Amino acid sequence: MSTVQTRVVKPGDGDQRLDRWLRRQFPHLTQGQIEKMCRKGEVRVEGGRVKSATRLEEGQSVRIPPLPDADSKPAPDAARISPADAKMIQSCVIYRDDHVIALNKPPGLPVQGGSKQARHVDGLAEALRFGFDEKPRLVHRLDKDTSGVLILARTREAAKGLTAAFRHRNTRKIYWAAVAGSPVPRMGTIRFGLVKAPGHGAKGEGEKMLCLHPREVENTPGAKPAITDYAMIENAGGRTAWMALIPVTGRTHQLRAHMAEIGHPIVGDGKYGGSGQENLGDGWGAQLGGDVSRKLHLHARSLKIEHPVSRAILHLTAPLPEHMQRTWDLFQWQPSEAPEDPLEDMA
Repeated sequence: MSTVQTRVVKPGDGDQRLDRWLRRQFPHLTQGQIEKMCRKGEVRVEGGRVKSATRLEEGQSVRIPPLPDADSKPAPDAARISPADAKMIQSCVIYRDDHVIALNKPPGLPVQGGSKQARHVDGLAEALRFGFDEKPRLVHRLDKDTSGVLILARTREAAKGLTAAFRHRNTRKIYWAAVAGSPVPRMGTIRFGLVKAPGHGAKGEGEKMLCLHPREVENTPGAKPAITDYAMIENAGGRTAWMALIPVTGRTHQLRAHMAEIGHPIVGDGKYGGSGQENLGDGWGAQLGGDVSRKLHLHARSLKIEHPVSRAILHLTAPLPEHMQRTWDLFQWQPSEAPEDPLEDMA
């Protein structure tokens, strides 16, 4: 397309991210191309500059600059997925019906693409159509190194319903983690606010979240309140503990930053716990050493959410990834003996 054009967001196409809307309009576009057009201000919504994550509303006008030809560089998502990748992502399915697909996302697999991420859930979702015309849509995210329950919508209406359900207080997300040391008290609530600190790379790579006292949030630009409930399920002589973590709010890196702030970083967390530090039993350092994997020990264990169509309560559970299961075996922690909702059962 060699000219500027304006397109209006049609009825039924609202409440979705700009980058996803653009890729459905122009399947040959890469995520990197979309990010670049947004940074340069070439893509505009209602005349204003926007980010790729900006959510569109029905009736808004989107300015689209001249685009590369569809056959000049095919987008990774449009390329044929290898049989091995298709088999892998299909093997991750833990629930499926006509409206919803749930995965047990492997650690190390990004949910969405970026400048250096060609292989990700959003692209591999092409292999999860199972006879549908469109690939499933993402409705929430997990960090690249976090494993566990990731839910996708198979239709636009299901996506709208799930997005609303995630905002509902009855939705319950429980994460399992192994942390350095043994938190006291065994149950509690962490209320530190979070603000993003820029990274050291040329484009802000390596950015991380900094914790703030709740009183400082209101007067700190960009800061947001954040709340995490936690309960200890088991410990190993004060050296490490098996934790259930429930994010009451959903901020970037919230669980990792909160656990590090109280002196008990999640095992394997090089960003917040220090990659070269070995835990000596007092809660300092994110590496246990010995036979314990250096990978991040954070897993989205379960999700309880209202089904977008039937309104029944879906309760989805994901088995531990291999590296965490080895750690659980080492400390003789038994997932089958854990309470379904530790914070309710231990209250």
